[in-house]
Amino acid sequence: MSIKDITVVITSFKSGQIIRNCLSSIDKGYKVILVENSNNLDFKKKIEKEFVNVKCILTGENLGYGKANNIGLKKVITKYALILNPDATLQSDSIENFFEAIKRVPEFAIIAPSVQEELDKNKIIKRINSDPIPVKNVKGFAMFLNISEFKEVGFFDENFFFYFEEIDLCKRLTNHGKKIYLIPEIKIDHDGGASHDQSIKDEMELSRNWHWMWSTFNYHKKYKGFFVSILIILPKMSSAILKVLIYTLIFNKKKQIYYQRLSGLINAIMGKTSWYRPKV
Repeated sequence: MSIKDITVVITSFKSGQIIRNCLSSIDKGYKVILVENSNNLDFKKKIEKEFVNVKCILTGENLGYGKANNIGLKKVITKYALILNPDATLQSDSIENFFEAIKRVPEFAIIAPSVQEELDKNKIIKRINSDPIPVKNVKGFAMFLNISEFKEVGFFDENFFFYFEEIDLCKRLTNHGKKIYLIPEIKIDHDGGASHDQSIKDEMELSRNWHWMWSTFNYHKKYKGFFVSILIILPKMSSAILKVLIYTLIFNKKKQIYYQRLSGLINAIMGKTSWYRPKV
């Protein structure tokens, strides 16, 4: 394998310095497609000047994680693609370890780091060996894709603006008999929830809560039907209603979070699209 066999695909939205940390961790020999969910021409010019291996595509508006990643993936002409979140940074041997893993699991759709969350670093995981671990799904912050395995399935379902898009993709792959693995040797640092500039943190939190509930309901509805999904989501709905009432009575700002959750869920139940966008 060589650097010509892989393209790194990153989707960003007002990521500030965070995206530069990510891009700086990628060897300049690797081609990078950065899809920026805005029309910020100044951002594009600065990034492409600072990182000569990066092609920045402006979507013109905030299209969400799945749809923007699809734009990047459709531009990939290499055999493999590595999807990275802006708040993820590669270690010096990360991509090399992906290539080493391919030798052990040549027929794969996705391989990913075995450490899937920042908190996992503090866990003692006992393993008899370092063999690849077959799984049903992985987190979306770092996914190494074997492009040829996606011809039947396609990439992300663009109905999901944010959340569950990678779980949905993994489910469609496994339903078609495709293989997904975690690889113990692969280490990629991931902050989690830090893909955007901190100046818009509060508004992004409102957006995340809205889409979390919308996507949760619609994912279950897609595979289990409307009424089963209502039963699954009922505890979250009851909790959101209760907390909106309580925090409204005591004038607590947290009511906004639970109002967003309730709003996202109601819109999902009513069959509306994932229309909410962060007001930034």
